[in-house]
Amino acid sequence: MSETGGVREVKSAARTVELLELLAARGDRPARLQELADALAVPRSSMYALLQTLISRGWVRTDVTGSLYGIGIHALLTGTSYLDSDPRVRVVRPYLDEASQALGETIHMGRLDGRDVAYLATRESHEYLRTISRVGRRLPAHVGALGKALLAEWPDERLPGGPYEALTPNSHTTRESLLADLAEVRARGYSIDREEGVLGIVGFGFCLRYDSPAQDAISCSVPVARLTAEHEQQIIAVMREIRGKIEATAPGASGAPSWR
Repeated sequence: MSETGGVREVKSAARTVELLELLAARGDRPARLQELADALAVPRSSMYALLQTLISRGWVRTDVTGSLYGIGIHALLTGTSYLDSDPRVRVVRPYLDEASQALGETIHMGRLDGRDVAYLATRESHEYLRTISRVGRRLPAHVGALGKALLAEWPDERLPGGPYEALTPNSHTTRESLLADLAEVRARGYSIDREEGVLGIVGFGFCLRYDSPAQDAISCSVPVARLTAEHEQQIIAVMREIRGKIEATAPGASGAPSWR
């Protein structure tokens, strides 16, 4: 049995979390009972009992036939509570509005979560509207401006070995190429994602150094077709200014616990 901080892991709790994370990761692809039992290597009867318990509590939903399962509405309520209660997100939101208004582009805030970045806030450009909001979603840290800005704050030894997942032909797939990119990020003070996560989109990422090492970052995303040399310099200047304002303000979140 694994341990966390010297305390034994509670197997039933771990299984519940693994199930919820699995359903959340599937998005709009509901799962069948046997799929879930196989994925988590648990008996079908145990998985059925767990699903029924979570359905009754609103954490899992099922279709009218009772054969398909997906994430429930209580997951949304909990996620919303996380965003509403986080003092850093509250501080950053107005500055995302300011950056969006100044640049007319999409602005993100994200937080490092293992090998991924979780999107915590987004202000969409009126010129480029996504059909699905990124808030609450994850992206591998090695392919995006947010993630690379944050990875550059950590020692190279902490970077996991490759190969890495390629989301586009421009994604880093080896540790060596990513390390070279991160060295450039450190030298210039911000990251650039040139169609590494999404084809047709360039991102500029700036870590927020109110924690050490940084856990949060902001970025600006712009379609390649609209990115001129002059606009790129404007983005860098505005985002640097916004980062400075956030870093000067965020530590003033009085009474905020130091989460780990």
